[in-house]
Amino acid sequence: MKHSYKFTKNFYFIATVVFVVWMLFFDSNDFYSQYQLKAKVEELEDQKVYYEKKIEATEADREALLKDSELLEKFAREKYFMKKDGEDIFVVVEED
Repeated sequence: MKHSYKFTKNFYFIATVVFVVWMLFFDSNDFYSQYQLKAKVEELEDQKVYYEKKIEATEADREALLKDSELLEKFAREKYFMKKDGEDIFVVVEED
């Protein structure tokens, strides 16, 4: 027991314990901050995968629209309510 008591009175041991406690709990890079940053990185990586898939789908749609003029016309009519000259368009909006 006396041997461990002498060990805790050692200046280097006390300095090391204070340093470790400071780094674990009070430093700007403590455990909690690192955990938050890791969670944010994982969230951003998930978003990156999602947007890469959306880009691939959009590029495939773009290629299909550029190759097929009928599909392009259908897309323009449905999405942007475009019409031919002399044509009337009626938009039906459902109310809840």
